[in-house]
Amino acid sequence: MTFTVCVYCSAAEAALPPYRALAEETGRAIAARRWNLLWGGQHNALIGVLGATVRAHGGHTTAVLPRALVHRVDTAADVVVTVPDLAARKQHFLEHADAFLVLPGGLGTCEELICTWSATCIGSHNKPLVILDPDGHYATLRQWFEELALRGLLRQSDLVQPVWTATVADALASCVPRTTETIEALS
Repeated sequence: MTFTVCVYCSAAEAALPPYRALAEETGRAIAARRWNLLWGGQHNALIGVLGATVRAHGGHTTAVLPRALVHRVDTAADVVVTVPDLAARKQHFLEHADAFLVLPGGLGTCEELICTWSATCIGSHNKPLVILDPDGHYATLRQWFEELALRGLLRQSDLVQPVWTATVADALASCVPRTTETIEALS
């Protein structure tokens, strides 16, 4: 069975220049591990760079798009799944991913992060949730969550997920659930 990582990242063209190299490095690393990329499946911006890079290095991609975005589909994706709406896409991600990785993004990426994190907090899943933040893109968001915990609006135990990382290597290592079997395999 192939490990599947769901990656959330920007679909905004304006975000492309500063984060293109990060998306490419992440895509190469996912392909090198022979993981399946489960992602928003659009051809544009970071999301497009990520999918194209995974495939260019021999990896497999599964695109999941709501009907409203099907015109932006990455037609080179190995598998394309069309769902009714964004809620159905998030549900598909929750059901089919083994781990979640968040790269820089805007409102949609943050919404996906918070939805996945909330699902962890209420026990809907216990899959790794990892944020790759090499330049502090999410620093103020992280501070806000820590402030919520200080005010008693978020449990301290909920701050354990997500795992915050600064390098692609650390991010992908954090995506692998730490069971007895994986610890022994990594030794």
